[in-house]
Parts: sequence; structure tokens; C-alpha cells
Amino acid sequence: MCDVHEACGVFGVFSPRRSDLAHLAYYGLYALQHRGQESAGIAINDDGVFRAWKDAGLVNEVFTAARLAALGEGNIAVGHVRYATTGSDSVLNAQPLLINHHKGRMALAHNGNLTNSLELRNALEARGSIFHTTTDSEVIAYVIVRERLRCGSIEEAVAAAMDTLQGAYSLVIASPSKLIAARDMHGFRPLCMGRRRDGAVVFASESCALDAVGAQFLRDLLPGEIVTVSADGIHSDTRRCARVPKRYCVFEYIYFARPDSVIDGASVCLARQRAGAFLAQEHPVDADVVIGVPDSGLDAAIGYAKASGIPYEIGFTKNKYIGRTFIAPTQGQREDGVSIKLNPVRAVVAGRRVVLIDDSIVRGTTCRKTIQLLRAAGAKEIHMRVSAPPFVAPCYYGTDIDSAENLIANHHDTEEIAREIGVDSLGYLSRKRVCLLTGEDSGFCTACFGGAYPTPVPAHGEKNRFETKIHTK
Repeated sequence: MCDVHEACGVFGVFSPRRSDLAHLAYYGLYALQHRGQESAGIAINDDGVFRAWKDAGLVNEVFTAARLAALGEGNIAVGHVRYATTGSDSVLNAQPLLINHHKGRMALAHNGNLTNSLELRNALEARGSIFHTTTDSEVIAYVIVRERLRCGSIEEAVAAAMDTLQGAYSLVIASPSKLIAARDMHGFRPLCMGRRRDGAVVFASESCALDAVGAQFLRDLLPGEIVTVSADGIHSDTRRCARVPKRYCVFEYIYFARPDSVIDGASVCLARQRAGAFLAQEHPVDADVVIGVPDSGLDAAIGYAKASGIPYEIGFTKNKYIGRTFIAPTQGQREDGVSIKLNPVRAVVAGRRVVLIDDSIVRGTTCRKTIQLLRAAGAKEIHMRVSAPPFVAPCYYGTDIDSAENLIANHHDTEEIAREIGVDSLGYLSRKRVCLLTGEDSGFCTACFGGAYPTPVPAHGEKNRFETKIHTK
């Protein structure tokens, strides 16, 4: 993996009877661990009484057996794993957020990134709101609370808030008696729904989390849809659907999601294999072996091998106990982590012409380290193929790419990048083909590859904009 940072994973469950939902949420978050490894949290609603625990670290570090037991039983649970795309990685910014307000209590978990959070926060502060975190998720919570004070129900408050919020947000929200799931009107980030045999209704960022808790996949939420689950059953509000074009994040298929997940009806594994096959057509090369960079490069490598006829082999051994390289907060630490995380299989690459498949190149520094490892292991030639187009623009929707200045493709052409990272040849997937990863043009957002932004671009989109916030006079 070459330098891309990701957002978060959300999980929610409503049970028709009081039960041990803490462990259920734990297993769901464990399945979503790949989406965020900075912090984790679970909130349990036991008939209106909320208990929560969140902290920095991996799911199994944050939640010991004693911590899970202390959360007790309940009938609603909300969980979250975080990678910071707005606000620092401080434990203060861990989720779910718990909000007390005049009409009750609320626990909220958010995946995505608002594009108008600074303007909303300034307006809320001007009216007396006091913020305790530096995340845009708290902005969402306060907007919902503001609407709740004048709406008849929490779901109506969420609907009214959606008319104000801009950007990417997949939400799970626990009120004293309801579980609500909502997806922004463009559908940037995934959110799906399932049901367990005991009648519990489950929401998760990916279908793999449904599998982990024994829930049968029902469907993906539509862009703009709000689903409310309570003792009265399941209610869907689609009044805000189809107001704007759908713009799914294509990088969910290229990198973020687990290969065993199905997102918006498309297999992530097959989408990556299709990307590899497209690369073989667009950038053929004479070589002896195809290898992939674990984990998201593996399926694309299989696709390239099948389409090209070049044998596929496992070229790297991955340390199972090291998190994704991007979790290290500094670039130097990410580079140092590469050799701990990955080690080439010398018997596979030594003396051979290697096709190396990875999912992206952002800054190029992590890729360079990976390629140096292959050279040291004796690779005769290295031909790198990337299952995404070049990054040329920041992402404002939940992918931590917030500066065009740091993107190598904005300073060098493809041949220059090949020399910079030390490969014999380099080929990127075309923007035309990346839009076809699910078999048809699915309305992907390709703004980071030079496509049009689906929403207005924020004047201040920096990750830590609330730590150094520009206040209005």
C-alpha cells in the first residue's frame, strides 16, 4: 500500500430484547478494524440508560473482557473505529459521541467528512454552542440536536439536518428508544443493513461485519436514505433520495474495503480483479511473475496474471501483527514500518522480471521503500502497475489526502515517477477504466483523479483545521 489514509467504520444494532450487545458490537468492529486503527468505541443503550467506553488503540486493546462486561446488556448498541480525517488522533476525538440535550440523549458514530463543517461550526459557536472535540462529527451531532429541539422525532431531526450537511456522512445514531442509520445524498461512503436470526437489525459500513455477527445481508442503504428501527418496526425515509447524482467513492473498491465485502451490489474482490485485468490490457509487459502488495494489491495481481498469462505467485510475506502502514502518524514512521510489515520471498523474485501490482501511489515514499526491498531480494526487473489513476487533487470526503502539493503526480510525469521510485516501467489504470470496476459506470466520484468535485470545495479542508481554526470576527 502506498501512502493513502482512510476514514472510519461504523456499526449499529437494535435488538427486540435486552441482550449482550457489547460483544456483538465488538465482533462487528473487529471485522471493520481495517477501516480505522487509531481508536475504537462502543455505546450501549439499556432502556434509555447509556453506557460507553472508547479509547485510543485497536479494538482488542480498547476492549478487554472486563470492559465489555462493564458495558452490560441493552437493546441498542453503536460502535466506531476511527482513522482521523478531520481532527487529531487524540482520544478526545474517539467515537461514538455521546450528547445530552433537552429532549434526551444521543450516541452518534460517523464515517466520512463534511465539506461545510467549518462554516457550520462557526455558526453554531456564534449561537453559544461549546465544542469538546475537533471533529466534524461533533458538528453533525450539534446540527441534529438543534433540529431535534424543533422536530417531533429524532428521525425528523436527522432528515432536517441532512438539508444542511454537505459532503460525506454515513451515520448510525442511538436515541433513547430508536436506532437510526443515514447515508448522505451522494452515497460517498458505504452503509448496509442486515438481520440476525434472533430478530436483531444490524447496520455496518461493510457487509463483512454483518457476516462476523451472523446477520444476513438485506440491502445497502440508498444515497439519501434514513432507516429507523424501534419497537414499532423498521421505517425507511427515501424523501431525500435521487435529489443529486450518486457519487460512490471508487477507492472503496480499490483499497478501503475488505475483499470479502459486497458494496452497493458489487463484489470488492471481483472489482479488484477486474482492475488487474484492465491493467494487463492497458500496460502489457514481458515478465516472469506477477506479485501483489498485500493486501489490496493481491486481487488486482490475480486479475493481471489471468489476463496476461504471466504466472501469479505470492511475492511478499506480511506480518499479521502489524497494522496498515498508514497508521503511523508521520511519514518517516510509515517508511520504517514497511520493512517490518512486509518481507519479499526471495525464491519468488530473485533473478526474475517482476510485475508488481499496488493500488496507488500518493507521495511515492512508501512505494520506494517497498521496491528497494524487492531489489535487495534480487529482482532482475520491476514493472509496477497501479490499479488506480494518478492522484492529482485532494479528497474532501473522508480520504486523508488534503494537499495537492504532496502528490507526486503533480510534480512528475509517469516516466519521472518510475525513476523516482526505482522501477523499470510504470503504468496506471486509466480514469475511463476505473469507472468500470463494477462492470458498468456506477457513478463513482473520481475527483482525486482529476474529475469534477460533486460538492462545493471547502476553503479550508485541512485535517487539523479545528485545532488551528480561523475564527470569524
